[in-house]
Amino acid sequence: MDFAALPHPFFASPWFVWVVLPLFIFVARTTDIGLSTLRIVAISQGRSLQASLIGFFESLLWLAVISQVLPNLRNPLCVVAYAGGFAAGNGFGLFLERRLAMGMQVVRVITQREADELVGNLAAAGFGVTSLDAEGVKGRVKLIFTVVRRRDVPRVLELVERHNPRSFLSVEDVRRASEGFFPPATPLRARPGMWHWWRALRKTK
Repeated sequence: MDFAALPHPFFASPWFVWVVLPLFIFVARTTDIGLSTLRIVAISQGRSLQASLIGFFESLLWLAVISQVLPNLRNPLCVVAYAGGFAAGNGFGLFLERRLAMGMQVVRVITQREADELVGNLAAAGFGVTSLDAEGVKGRVKLIFTVVRRRDVPRVLELVERHNPRSFLSVEDVRRASEGFFPPATPLRARPGMWHWWRALRKTK
């Protein structure tokens, strides 16, 4: 539905045409692209039901946006709002994905230092952890890996930083995990922010 074609005089007023309509397009497009990012993540993790539900609402928002943009292509603010919403939606989607922290990840640590204390602290924190003796380019190393919820990755990185700094570290997504040991789930409001995660990762390098 084209709002500008409605008979009420408000929809033909300059306030609506130059402020309300572009703002609606920007917010709806930002949300639409944000949902698209979450849908792609859900698909990559095999969450078919979540991906379907997100795709349903994503399509509704896209139809609402495009129905307002096409009749108002002569309004430059609508065009800019559409493009701006697309750009902002990518960042918004990544922010949501990091805050929701869906799925599991495997953290691998390779260190030349003694790692018994690190392994013990990971186990004490409720994480399932496996350690192996291995051979690296510069001699014998200890290989440690643990599969954790994505929201718990910052806690693991903190323990690695505390006990074995400057270890080689890798973090990868896991499509499926079962029969493991996991600590109690962390509430959403208590999860570390994106900056905390990045800072912990940088310090382990």
